[in-house]
Amino acid sequence: MADASLLILPGDGIGPEVMAEVRRVIAWFGDKRGLKIDVSEDLVGGAAYDKHGVPLADETMAKAQEVDAVLLGAVGGPAYDNLDFSLKPERGLLRLRKEMDLYSNLRPAQCFDALADFSSLKRDVVAGLDIMIVRELTSGVYFGEPRGIFEEGNERVGINTQRYTESEIDRAARSAFELARRRNNKVCSMEKANVMESGVLWREVVQKVHDEDYPDVELSHMYADAGAMQLTRWPKQFDVIVTDNLFGDLLSDIAAMLTGSLGMLPSASLGAPMANGRPKAMYEPVHGSAPDIAGQGKANPIACILSFAMALRYSFDAGAEADRLEAAVETVLAQGLRTPDLLGEDGVSPVTTTEMGDGILAALDASL
Repeated sequence: MADASLLILPGDGIGPEVMAEVRRVIAWFGDKRGLKIDVSEDLVGGAAYDKHGVPLADETMAKAQEVDAVLLGAVGGPAYDNLDFSLKPERGLLRLRKEMDLYSNLRPAQCFDALADFSSLKRDVVAGLDIMIVRELTSGVYFGEPRGIFEEGNERVGINTQRYTESEIDRAARSAFELARRRNNKVCSMEKANVMESGVLWREVVQKVHDEDYPDVELSHMYADAGAMQLTRWPKQFDVIVTDNLFGDLLSDIAAMLTGSLGMLPSASLGAPMANGRPKAMYEPVHGSAPDIAGQGKANPIACILSFAMALRYSFDAGAEADRLEAAVETVLAQGLRTPDLLGEDGVSPVTTTEMGDGILAALDASL
């Protein structure tokens, strides 16, 4: 009998290629560590549109609500650029986040020592970097109403509304504080309270949650634009950053590039606990579908593999196995294995997507 259930949604572009390597890793944990996961697979994004005419079928959404976790590859591609906004591949991803109520997006930015020279910043600034951005994921300007493009006089106007309730901010803050307690006990909350009323409310609620329930955690506040500057000046001053949907989108991509490659970074989107005590969860690499290299064996599978490591930790109660997998990734990087996105050293030949997977499996074998 399986210990847990996982719905795999490979998606578009390089999604199926990197997900194939994750499947090999899942099989390894089943064979060598006795971790039995009931894995099913379905379509999302452009692949779902091609078959069903929508970026996420209702049946797939129902499956996502039933499993312990969802693992998604990537969505999108130029073939779908001219679709109506409601049918674009990304709407499938947003529907999953919204209907599963995945309000807390965890985006780690960890710089492996072997890749410290790949960052655009100096080695001493990024070497050993290990921070976590907690992004509120189901509200804010991406979901607020009114929204749309309207006629106003003799011209069009585009409107998006930044909207947050106290409860939405409260639960994002609690997620960050709980995470900080398992790390270095430090949270920096970022908003624009100097110019936005929603930022004023954000700061007030985060401070209230801290004072009432998490006084042991060090809390600081920073305007989001200053936070962006500080991330590129001295990122190691931070541990956990909590912020809203829009700023979290921007700040996490800045943090991603500090590590040297967007192809290296995983993410977790967590919601309220289910009946079994595990949070509803979806895991996905931060990178996109990269249609320009799809099918060429050039994709880096590490971000998707590390997303599965996050699933081991947060959904499958297997933190030690997550550590094992993350250590295997660090080992192959220290050995010099590089997919094309990580090249930068003279004389180093790139490995294929499958060869990177081979290396990680070999490192897992060596860990036994």
